[in-house]
Amino acid sequence: MFTTKNLEQDAVRVQQPHDESDTNIPKKSHYFGASRYYCVETICAPCGAVIAWTKFVKSESTTNILKFLEDVFPDEELRPDYICIDKACKLLQTAVANGSWVDWFKSSCFVVDGYHYTNHCSDDYLCRKWCNPAPQDGSAPNLVYIAQDRNGERYHKRAFNTQTCEQLNSWLGSNFNWFIHSMIFYHTQQVLENVVKNSSGSMSSSSKDVVVR
Repeated sequence: MFTTKNLEQDAVRVQQPHDESDTNIPKKSHYFGASRYYCVETICAPCGAVIAWTKFVKSESTTNILKFLEDVFPDEELRPDYICIDKACKLLQTAVANGSWVDWFKSSCFVVDGYHYTNHCSDDYLCRKWCNPAPQDGSAPNLVYIAQDRNGERYHKRAFNTQTCEQLNSWLGSNFNWFIHSMIFYHTQQVLENVVKNSSGSMSSSSKDVVVR
């Protein structure tokens, strides 16, 4: 059973990049520029299908993440068994501190995705005990199971992909130009259809003009 005593014992830990303070947000020197969002947050199924997404304005704070999860999964019976995220240990601490873990504990476990777990502190008891994505002691058979290779050798195998969101981020980053081009193409098609519709089937001479910004 998880207790807050474990959190107190693990309060002293080495700071990781993903654990940086959410309050350290640079202040704007002026307000004449366009507003920007801090990041796009996604929720994906292990198969890679995107379940939901949102934009965080100022930071990827654990309170923002919990609010996002609560908005997407308001009903306990519909919540996933495992929620994999890079800062799962910080998310767990926040949930215990604000009392929301009482509800989440009934349905879900917070685990660090396999990609980021290797960068977490090896002596961080809370992370290793409660957020391990691949415990090999048999405590989480839904995360890791024993499989056999072609030579009949037994080995531990992850039950599902914990890195689908990271893979989606990589896909979005590498396909950004294609994404912008596709959106502009579809937008242009819609604009041209509206122009034709409003001009009774004929394009006006002003269509030769352009505006560049």
